[in-house]
Amino acid sequence: MLTRRAAYESLLQLAGKHILELGCGNAELTREIATRTPGVQVTALEVDRIQHEKNRNIHDLPNVIFAYGGAEAIPAPDAVFDVVLMFHSLHHVPAAQLDRALREIHRVLKPCGLAYFEEPVFAGEYCEMTRIFHDEQAVRESAFLALQQAADSGVFEMVVEKFFLTPRHFNDWGHFERTIRGKTHTEHHLSEAQWDAVRSRFEKSMTAGGATFLQPIRVDLMRRPPS
Repeated sequence: MLTRRAAYESLLQLAGKHILELGCGNAELTREIATRTPGVQVTALEVDRIQHEKNRNIHDLPNVIFAYGGAEAIPAPDAVFDVVLMFHSLHHVPAAQLDRALREIHRVLKPCGLAYFEEPVFAGEYCEMTRIFHDEQAVRESAFLALQQAADSGVFEMVVEKFFLTPRHFNDWGHFERTIRGKTHTEHHLSEAQWDAVRSRFEKSMTAGGATFLQPIRVDLMRRPPS
C-alpha cells in the first residue's frame, strides 16, 4: 500500500526540474511538490474553468504558474519541460483526443524527458460503489490503450509500469458526499434510488474511524526518445 507521494518519489527525481502538471485540480499535489522539492518550477494546467479561477487566487506558491488549458492543446513551446505529470487526469481527456494529447506531451518534453501517468484501475470496492452513478470503465480503458499505442508506435519509450494500492479515506457519509458533489469538473445527476444504493454500499465499509477503500492504481512512466 502506497500514498501517491511515495509512489512518485520512488520513480522520479524532481529537484531542480521544470515540471508541467496537467489536470492539477485543486492544486493539492501541486502544492506538495512545489513546497517539498528544492529548486523546482511548476506550470500547473487545469481545464475546468471554475477550478482554474480558484487556483488563480493561490498566491503563496511563487514557483508555480497556474494556467488554463488541457493536454490536447498545451499552451507552451516545444521541448521546455523535464517532467510532465498527470495524476488521474488522462482518462478525462476525450477519447478522440487522447492520441493528440500524448503527441502534445511529447512535443513539450525535452528529449529524454519523462512523462508520469497515474491512473486508477477499474477494479475494487470504491470503483463498484461509484460506478452506480459514474461508470468510468470505458474512459479508463481508452486511456490505457492510448498509452500502449504511444509506446508501440515510438512516441514514448516505456521506462516502468507499476501497480499499487492507495487508501481513500472518508470520515463519514457527509465527507464522501461533499467530496463527490464538490467536484466542479463533473456534474453528477443522481436519482434518489442511485444515491440510496451508493449510501448503502458506503455504510457497509464504515467503522468507528471512518471508511477506507483501497484503490488499485497503475503508473506508467514513459520517456520521450532522445531524437
